[in-house]
Amino acid sequence: METDTDQEQMQDSQHGTEYEREPVPQKSWLGFKSFIGMYAGEHCAGTELMIGPLFVAAGVSAFDLIIGLIVGNALAVLSWMFLCAPIATRVRLTLYYQLEKICGRRLVTLYNLTNGVMFCFLAGAMVTVSATALGVWFKFDMPGLNDMYPNSIGWVVAVLICGSLIAIVAAYGYKTVAKFANIASPWMVLVFLVFGIVGLKQFIDVTGTEVNSLGDIWKLANESIWKGGAPQEGQVKFTIWHVTFFAWFCNMAMHIGMSDLSVFRYAKKSWYSIASASGMYVGHFMAWISASILYAYQLHLNPTDTDVLPGPLAYRAAGLVGLLCVIIAGWTTANPTIYRAGLAFQAIIPKVSRFKVTLATGMIATIAGMFPAFAMKLLDFVAIYGMLLMPMGAVIFVDFWLIKKFGLQSNYAQISGKLFNWAAGLAWFITLGTCLLLVKFAGIQIYFVSLPGWFVAAVLYIVISKLYQQKIRSVE
Repeated sequence: METDTDQEQMQDSQHGTEYEREPVPQKSWLGFKSFIGMYAGEHCAGTELMIGPLFVAAGVSAFDLIIGLIVGNALAVLSWMFLCAPIATRVRLTLYYQLEKICGRRLVTLYNLTNGVMFCFLAGAMVTVSATALGVWFKFDMPGLNDMYPNSIGWVVAVLICGSLIAIVAAYGYKTVAKFANIASPWMVLVFLVFGIVGLKQFIDVTGTEVNSLGDIWKLANESIWKGGAPQEGQVKFTIWHVTFFAWFCNMAMHIGMSDLSVFRYAKKSWYSIASASGMYVGHFMAWISASILYAYQLHLNPTDTDVLPGPLAYRAAGLVGLLCVIIAGWTTANPTIYRAGLAFQAIIPKVSRFKVTLATGMIATIAGMFPAFAMKLLDFVAIYGMLLMPMGAVIFVDFWLIKKFGLQSNYAQISGKLFNWAAGLAWFITLGTCLLLVKFAGIQIYFVSLPGWFVAAVLYIVISKLYQQKIRSVE
């Protein structure tokens, strides 16, 4: 039976205090329940308060949203089950050590730098979420949907306060972060559910709709909540394909990008990865829908009020409890994100203490949080984040399952002693270049390029490895 101590051990271990450069031993494997709680808590947090409203701002229809979320989240769960977890439970190494064996120390350093920077920006968006709650209390000007820069001194001070406190907690280590999240997460799930129920009731009251069946609720959803009209200025029009691919790929770095190798290396069985459904359908379904209802109600009351600000949205639905939820939701997402970014940076400068690196990382995230563009363009940012890390997931998949079938050596950097595996590096760089060309010149939106990009990276890694490994052998 799993205990809280077991789960904390997993969380501490995956961040380098144990088994950092060795397989997780059988005595430390964990059962199914540990992963249900972890995924439900991690994926029902601050990001949901931004993403849900942005769907409404993108002019999505009710049918496209509901079906797209059902299908896209199912594809995400299947990606964890069939791409990430089978490798994790066979090798039982962290993502970073497994990449080092394949790619070499120098290439992994570049990967860590990219990962750490993107984590900083994501954490900054969550600091932005928390600061919007302070805006309700202290009544300072807050940024609008299309703002890129801070627009008031009050906003800058609020972000600085929130970000500094979050950075200090993260710097004290993952046990502190985990305790905070474990206490807050179950309560937040209930508050998100309340947001949806209250928001729906407000719509029923203000529209005078009689609700006697699910059909009446569906009619209300189509006519008043997700009406499928034109998107807000500066937003991309979302269809069922946008919703499906976003739900699938918003965590691409974790499943297809293989970041969660570090998590599922503790699982007794690879099928335990189905526990990711608790996060997808609690956070990326229920919480997104609840948050989008709140924003749709705001637009119903005043169509010119297009600001996506979680603080006012939550306050209108649940008063002070809503504001506390916004602060804590942003906090519990930013804390582990800053911690992970600090670890990625510390791997580059190991002589500096983890505390100092994490604190500095938190301040970088705080500065990023002052610029609302990271939060207001969160749909685009998450898509870019997944695209940047996706090619390395393809490299890991090919190196584990396919490379030997082509007569090539897996874990080539470790076997050869190379610090930079050019086959993996070129597969990464060329794939990213290809994706950017598809966006710029082929008119393919950022949400859709990562799927063909994965296959491009896989093929490139095989072809370049064939040339690279033969060249190295001939030189040697």
